[in-house]
Amino acid sequence: MAEQSSPLLTPFDTSFDLLKKAVDAGRIPGGVFGMVDSDGNRLTRAVGHAQKVGGERPMVLDTWFDLASLTKVIFTTRKILELAVSGAIDLDSPITTLIPDFRQYAPECWERKVTFRQCLGHQTPFPAVEPIYTYGDDPDRLRAFVLQREWRHGEPTYSDINYILLGIALERLAGKRIREMDAGPGFAFHGDPAKTAATEFCTWRNRMICGEVHDENCYALQGSGHAGLFGTADAVLDYAHSLLTGNENDDGVGRLMRQPLSNRRTHGWERPYEGWSGGAFCNDSVIGHTGFTGTGLWIDFDKRRAWTLLTNRVHPSRHVDSGIFALRAAIGDMINTH
Repeated sequence: MAEQSSPLLTPFDTSFDLLKKAVDAGRIPGGVFGMVDSDGNRLTRAVGHAQKVGGERPMVLDTWFDLASLTKVIFTTRKILELAVSGAIDLDSPITTLIPDFRQYAPECWERKVTFRQCLGHQTPFPAVEPIYTYGDDPDRLRAFVLQREWRHGEPTYSDINYILLGIALERLAGKRIREMDAGPGFAFHGDPAKTAATEFCTWRNRMICGEVHDENCYALQGSGHAGLFGTADAVLDYAHSLLTGNENDDGVGRLMRQPLSNRRTHGWERPYEGWSGGAFCNDSVIGHTGFTGTGLWIDFDKRRAWTLLTNRVHPSRHVDSGIFALRAAIGDMINTH
């Protein structure tokens, strides 16, 4: 729809200006910002560079992005919830119902009691991160390592391990690796380097990453439930639009995505709390999620609109202050005060 007639124009313009200022200041190489509403009104705009080091390419609307942890909510969460709604799994059953060999040598251990719902809501004692890729380079052996390791027991926190396990559960049920599954309309598990935003120079792989997954654990596992999805801003907005226009009375998946599990989380998604990525003025119907590479998606079911901010903020290195956390919140505040 032409920008002159879109009801999204005012919050879109002012929000995009915040992204442009971050790019102009050199904090972020480039990005694409987009908004969509339930009526199909859509606006997208690109700024900056898809790559600046190791070659130079402009950021364009159809640039593909490594979506990082948006994989959790766009791919893995939906797959698991579809199985639950169909009756194929019980969310309150332990994940050993699909992975019976998980910690098989310690039948009474806490890991074997972890449920699908707890993993979706990050309500488990697994550590936040673990450098799985440093333990070898064989994906089958690394899966065995994940399943047989005695994991550190801590306070519940956001953990990639939850979604690595959910990904293995999907693989067991489907009888194939995640990268062999359907990524969903407009998505893929790799990107064309000529069309994909570059991420980081990886000191482990000794190359600039572009078109292959940035996340080291996902790369070593050759596909995982916590990262690995690629897509454009339009693909992300298409996904958001499908949720905004879904019939909640019939769509059990959509209801579960919005159902609170804690003061910060639903099944897979985040919900508004003090200091969250969507800003300070979101209503209780909003769900959202971010990705380490500089991506994010937020969906407002009351106002029937969604917005996405896709950037390559880790290019050429994560070890700089990109200002991405403040930028996300500022854009959310701009949208929710208009």
